Amino acid sequence: MGESKYIELENLEVYKAALRLSEIAWAVFQRLPRHLQFSIGDQFIRSSDSIGANIAEAYGRYSYLDRIRILYIARGSYFESCKHWLQLLEKRSLISREHFQDYKATGKNLEYKLNRWIKSLRELKKDL
Repeated sequence: MGESKYIELENLEVYKAALRLSEIAWAVFQRLPRHLQFSIGDQFIRSSDSIGANIAEAYGRYSYLDRIRILYIARGSYFESCKHWLQLLEKRSLISREHFQDYKATGKNLEYKLNRWIKSLRELKKDL
């Protein structure tokens, strides 16, 4: 019998990258002064966590177009967290250099994987 090509959500590289991004965001959030946790920190953690949540939701959808739509939402959350909140945290000296670089590098890797998945789904849709 042939090997299955089914990959569990937890084994998807794009999902692993999203979880790693959330871990870094949590570490940053915990180091923020309490009064900032409920403003910039909350927005940063919510947008970071939203990426993985949307990847999981897309993974569970049946239709290619539905998956793609939700992955676009995940990509939007990536841009919110990595291109907006991360920059503000850095400009306001609220994030360590190490966390900034780790988050940015992990985010770049995630962006690449997310875009590749979207592209592959679009190509599969064309073949139907």
